Amino acid sequence: MRTGLSTSLLITLALSPVFAHAAPQPAPRLDVTLAVANDLLNATLDACHADGRTAVAAVVDRGGNLVAVQRDDNVGPHNTLAAQRKAYTALSTKTATRLLAERARSTPDAENLNTLSELLLLGGGVPLAFEGQVIGAIGVAGAGGAQFDEGCALAAINKVLPTVKH
Repeated sequence: MRTGLSTSLLITLALSPVFAHAAPQPAPRLDVTLAVANDLLNATLDACHADGRTAVAAVVDRGGNLVAVQRDDNVGPHNTLAAQRKAYTALSTKTATRLLAERARSTPDAENLNTLSELLLLGGGVPLAFEGQVIGAIGVAGAGGAQFDEGCALAAINKVLPTVKH
């Protein structure tokens, strides 16, 4: 009787959720879709055009991969890479590149960021946050200066992702 009870108890415990080992599950994560990226790019260029400016804008996903890019006809070709690198930098650091550039100029501990070739410390890159997660970033270049680049990006974010906190 004792052996039967012990075996029964062991089987019950083994099947119990407390002792069962669940298989690991992938983490659910929000990410930038092509549709959201295109909406952001259209809104960015619309904001630049409203100020009489032209630009190029790029959106990267949460992994730093380019999702989409749009370039006005008369913007220099170097600005395409600059926009993508600004977006990557904003995503990687989860910080607007204008703020990052200011820190690199004024804080000895941050000035070494200029030595990382992947980062571009020029204003115009802004992380995209949604529901408390950074899901990607947008970078803008060629609008006539960092403040204009960032302004176009922020206008687009406020239109497309109004819950974003920056």
